[in-house]
Amino acid sequence: MTVHPNLQPAIDAWTHSIEAINDLVKPLAESDWNRATECPGWSVRDVVSHVIGVETEMLGEPRPIHTLPRDLFHVTDEFSRYNEVQVDVRRCHTALEMTSELELIVIRRSRQLRNETRGPQTAVRWPLGSGNEQPLERALVVRAFDVWTHEQDLRRALGMPGNLDSPAAVICRDFLLGALPRVVAKDAGAPPGSAVVFDVHGPLEFLRTVRVDQQGRGTIDSSVTLGPTVTLAMDWETYARLACGRVQPEAALGRIKVEGEPDLAEAVLREFAITP
Repeated sequence: MTVHPNLQPAIDAWTHSIEAINDLVKPLAESDWNRATECPGWSVRDVVSHVIGVETEMLGEPRPIHTLPRDLFHVTDEFSRYNEVQVDVRRCHTALEMTSELELIVIRRSRQLRNETRGPQTAVRWPLGSGNEQPLERALVVRAFDVWTHEQDLRRALGMPGNLDSPAAVICRDFLLGALPRVVAKDAGAPPGSAVVFDVHGPLEFLRTVRVDQQGRGTIDSSVTLGPTVTLAMDWETYARLACGRVQPEAALGRIKVEGEPDLAEAVLREFAITP
């Protein structure tokens, strides 16, 4: 246990998801590592490489010196180039090399987090080089979110569903809900006085209403509103896939029930993804 109990939920959630990834990939045949995932350009091996790479950087290890090939068309900006280095250096690794490195990283990071003595607001290194830091508490939440999201990428690619209601799934839900006021009020341009309801069912069920005040600011709560401008109903996995940019709205419309003002509903769905 860390000496700061408010850090423990994110640590426990991260541990649950990264150990689930370890269990998922350990028995895979060599060919399964090449299966495509919903992350553009990334295979199962690439997703695991990304997880390994970020966790090694969280341990404070230096980044590999590596020049990317020029034909990686899914690499379109500085952030994707940064992430791709840790992925591309492992593209020639065998299944055994991948599972061995992942297992070692899980052990080392778990030990680091178990012995964590820094305070929640301690600034820690974050990807994209020097000068990029986040409070430790925020960093741990983001790591739990990221690892769970990639666990689900792997599960869908391998046809092995599960953990949609795990501790990290709850953290992911709260992380994504935190972005909804901005998505609705600013990105989608919902007019003042409007209310957009999100009715989500499945392993994680929740009802949230985003209200836009007369100054155009969005707030979110769990109360029911009469006569909402838009209601979007969907299952939790679809919500997470949309919000994490894993599926385009037009490809998921069969799993979304839309009521209310169609133009605003379309705008909200168009701006729904908060991660690349």
